[in-house]
Amino acid sequence: MLIYGFQSILSWVQLALGVYAAVMLIDAATRREDAYRAASKQTKGMWLVFLVIATALLFLLPLMSFLPIIGVIAVIVYTVDVRPALKQVAGGRGPRRGGSSSDGPYGPYNGGR
Repeated sequence: MLIYGFQSILSWVQLALGVYAAVMLIDAATRREDAYRAASKQTKGMWLVFLVIATALLFLLPLMSFLPIIGVIAVIVYTVDVRPALKQVAGGRGPRRGGSSSDGPYGPYNGGR
């Protein structure tokens, strides 16, 4: 009974990783080709191939085999290295620079004082 519970949890983890890989694949497909070159990363086509293979491996093979783990590593590399660089090149919203969460369009809100 314990083994079946572990397999059930592992199958949910594998499904979640597969869905996340598919989301990262869509994210990579929607980025511009020149952003990859400007960020000094590999080409868009290469990352699409990596992520398509990783997504397919996560949906087709059991997680405890060798190939899906390589796919997970490819998705992690895209998530923590390539995606932030593409966002920075594309001028995406980064962390706020200075100011407060109560700042309005004309300066800080002072409560009507």
